[in-house]
Amino acid sequence: MIARVLGTLDVRCGGRSVVPTAPKPRKVLGLLVLHANHVVSTAALMRELWGEKPPASAATTLQTYILLLRKQLAAALDGGMAEAKATLVTYPGGYMLRLPADAVDVNRFERLCSHGRQALARGEAQEAADTLRAALALWRDDALVDVPNGPLLEVEAVRLRESRLGALEQRIEADLRLGRHHEVLGELAALITEFPLNENLHAQLMLALYRSGRRAQALDVYRKLRMCFINELGLDPSARIHDLHQAVLASEPALDAQITTPVERAGLLGAA
Repeated sequence: MIARVLGTLDVRCGGRSVVPTAPKPRKVLGLLVLHANHVVSTAALMRELWGEKPPASAATTLQTYILLLRKQLAAALDGGMAEAKATLVTYPGGYMLRLPADAVDVNRFERLCSHGRQALARGEAQEAADTLRAALALWRDDALVDVPNGPLLEVEAVRLRESRLGALEQRIEADLRLGRHHEVLGELAALITEFPLNENLHAQLMLALYRSGRRAQALDVYRKLRMCFINELGLDPSARIHDLHQAVLASEPALDAQITTPVERAGLLGAA
C-alpha cells in the first residue's frame, strides 16, 4: 500500500486507487494519511469537514464516510472488509490509518530532508545536494492540490510548503558550496520573483551572481530587495544581508571561498 500527498492525493493498494471521488471523504482520507499511524480525533475530522458549526448529523455522516473508505479498501485488499477494518481502525474518539512508514511520501521527504541537513552541517556538500534533490523530487505539485482544504488541511499545506522551500534553499546552498553558481542562477532568479521578501534566496542569488563575475547585478538584487522591504513593510532588510551587500561592494576575497562549516557560513552570509 502506498499513499502520496505531495501533489494529488493518491492512495493505492496493489496498484488500485482507493481514493473516493466525493470531496468530503477525500478530506477525511487526506487527513488520515497525513497523520498515518496516529489517531485523528472525531472532533478534528468534523472540524475539517464542517468548520466550527457542524450539523446535528455530523457524527453519523462521518461514520458514513469512514464506511465508504473501508469499502474502497476492502475492494482492493486481499483480506476484504476484515483487513480494511484492521487498516482503518476505530478508536475511542477517533480513527487511525495504519500504514508502513515508508509507504507515505511525506515521511520519506522529511527523512531525506533530515539526512540532507545533517550532511550539510558536516560539510558534506555533495551528499547534502544529492539527498535534498531526492527529497524534492518526491513533490509532484502542491500538497493535496486536488483536495479542498478545510482549516486543518490548510495548516498542513502551509507547513509542507515551508518545508519544501526550506529544503530547496538548503539544496541550493549545497550546490553553491560545490561551486555550481552558474547552474543555480536561473532557478534563483525565478524564485525571488515568487518570493520577493525571502532574504535567504536573495542572498544566495547575490552570491551566485558575484561568483559568476556579475558584481553589478548582485548589488542590484540587494537594491531591489531593499525597495521591496521599504514599500511592503516599511523596514530595511536584516543586518545579515546588509553585511553581504557590504562584502560585495568591497569585493571581499572571502566571497569566493567555498563555505564548508556553519560557523564560516554564519560569519560570511548570515541567512544565505
